[in-house]
Amino acid sequence: MRTEAHVEAPHPNVPNTTLGPTGAGENDLMKDRLTPALGLLTLAAFAAGLYYSFVSPPDVNQGDLVRLMYLHVPSAWLSYIAYIGTFVFGLVYLLSRQRRFDRLASASAEIGLLFTALTLFGGSLWARPTWGVYWIWEPRLTTTALALVIYGGYFIVRGLIEDPERRARVASVIGIAGTLYIPVNYMSVYWWRSIHQTPTVKLLGGTELSADPRMLTALFVMLGAFSLLYFFLLRVRAKLAARVEAREEREFEREATGSLSLKEASR
Repeated sequence: MRTEAHVEAPHPNVPNTTLGPTGAGENDLMKDRLTPALGLLTLAAFAAGLYYSFVSPPDVNQGDLVRLMYLHVPSAWLSYIAYIGTFVFGLVYLLSRQRRFDRLASASAEIGLLFTALTLFGGSLWARPTWGVYWIWEPRLTTTALALVIYGGYFIVRGLIEDPERRARVASVIGIAGTLYIPVNYMSVYWWRSIHQTPTVKLLGGTELSADPRMLTALFVMLGAFSLLYFFLLRVRAKLAARVEAREEREFEREATGSLSLKEASR
């Protein structure tokens, strides 16, 4: 008995991948050489950054405690990059309506949320021996915590809206508006009375570097390593999101085909 296989056309917004037994896109994995290369480059940058962080001199007042700066400041820097990425990808989505930019915006916001939490955690560890408390409601800490509220709401809204197109539009608007947090957070130590120190690298009103050159070398190398880490995580997370979306689209198509078949059989 002869049977014919029915092959469904791929959805225009869903990547066309060949799925293996684990659900991973085998074709994508074979062709993707950039992601592992970027991962190795990130590891190399972190190795160099950690080396410079440990050989840099201790601070005059804080001693070795200052080495927390080499993780705390880059974590905040990465969160800024991620939220700017959410702004850019959300804006491009609104202009182009291409779903891949919504996936990138969501992945970038997720990375930003993670590193905002790590920034607060590292800052609390630094605050306890220097300020005597883990937390105080001062402007920089308060506005950083506000980012958790803004982008936590971003993901709550995404979870509440089922229609993909409407979800992407609303999330893009929230992501764009939420980026206003960045200048407010950065300028908070200048605008309001604060016990938080001003930036080690001052960018406004002329560049000013207020640290030993060896400390600045360690800081800049770690900033570069965290920047590479952002792009690596963004690429990995966006690829995973694309595969999840592809699976959801196939399940939706199967359910729609099954419902249509039942209707035809009932006639």
